Amino acid sequence: MKIAVIGTGYVGLVTGTCLAETGNDVICVDINEAKVKQMQNGEVPIYEPGLDLLFHRNIEQERLTFTTNLADAVKEAQIIFMALPTPPGGDGAADLSYILGAAKDISKLITEYKVIVNKSTVPVGTADKVKAVFAENTSIEVDVVSNPEFLREGVAVDDFMKPDRVVLGTKSEKAKKLMTELYGPYVRQGNPILFMDERSSELTKYAANSFLATKITFMNEIANLCELVGADVDAVRKGIGSDERIGKRFLFPGIGYGGSCFPKDVQALVKSSDDYAYDFQILKSVMEVNERQKTILVDKVLKYYKGDIKGKHFALWGLAFKPETDDIREAPALYIIDALVKNGATVTVFDPEAMSNVKGVIGNQVNYAKNQYEALEGADALLIATEWSVFRNPDFEKIDNILKSKVVFDGRNLYDLQKMIDLGYYYNSIGRKLID
Repeated sequence: MKIAVIGTGYVGLVTGTCLAETGNDVICVDINEAKVKQMQNGEVPIYEPGLDLLFHRNIEQERLTFTTNLADAVKEAQIIFMALPTPPGGDGAADLSYILGAAKDISKLITEYKVIVNKSTVPVGTADKVKAVFAENTSIEVDVVSNPEFLREGVAVDDFMKPDRVVLGTKSEKAKKLMTELYGPYVRQGNPILFMDERSSELTKYAANSFLATKITFMNEIANLCELVGADVDAVRKGIGSDERIGKRFLFPGIGYGGSCFPKDVQALVKSSDDYAYDFQILKSVMEVNERQKTILVDKVLKYYKGDIKGKHFALWGLAFKPETDDIREAPALYIIDALVKNGATVTVFDPEAMSNVKGVIGNQVNYAKNQYEALEGADALLIATEWSVFRNPDFEKIDNILKSKVVFDGRNLYDLQKMIDLGYYYNSIGRKLID
């Protein structure tokens, strides 16, 4: 099939590349000329494990191409995916200007039937708004399909190639047939393609992310309570995770959720609920708790140093909001850095992939190390904000020789408590016994 993908962010680039991998001819469109040139030259503009192999293979086999010319992409495409940003506005609502603008541009270019697919995360009613744009600007028949993405950064390629489910919102039998043909190769093992109305499809995405954000936040609250009552959150996590009604995933406590999806999707669902005069209290609490949780590690630092860290120097391991990505959107590490600096401390950071992105945002407010051990030089303590595998089994003897004091504040609970006791560390983690 001939496919156009409008937008080459995380979702658009993964979508286009993975669609090409099953034999489709895919042309990806972006208005950023430098980025398009970069991709035409075979450079992957984002870090996503496994993407580079598929990216290069499909470029070489001429199934994946890139352009800034929307007309060229729309002309031949049977199905047009819109994978455009929907950032939160000042009131928390998703900004649909990119999607509606692209819909208007596409509507003026089409000369025959097309399927227009909303791949972006959008609030309920967006498909209707896109349909209205096409109705206003063309008499050509189109079907607008809502197809929310459920890609996890770090494993996005696997998620696309082997999805748990494919959700498609459309009432059109013609669109159903085309989309079933397109997604058939990805569900050969029996995972479902779920057809529903457009509004239910749109709400499914927000509901899924908001539920997961709630689950994470609930476990962070339990972890905070564990510290007060003397319980061990690891034991509690295993105890409740063994209940098949609850499940084991998303029960690891930490320093809050971040990234491009959970924060804005929870916020957008709350705003949509407010628009319908529904007070979504549980999600409002989730946002409030998560905001506090992002800097709970700094609270621990301040308590240890009796409220005064002016002149202290800290090492920070991890900047991305999660491992296996370079995405720093709403990353807790940025909030930690800001709080430490405002309290008079200095910071040296290391992350395997995200340092250039951080430097682009905060510049030289921190020092950037070449590796995790260089980050420790001159540091009074180590803080851990991202659970990269490279941090899980460090050389503690080397750490002892570099770090000024054996003090670690671990926001991801990477290390065994007994081991840290045996090594003689002050070790302050999340929801577990304090080792001093």
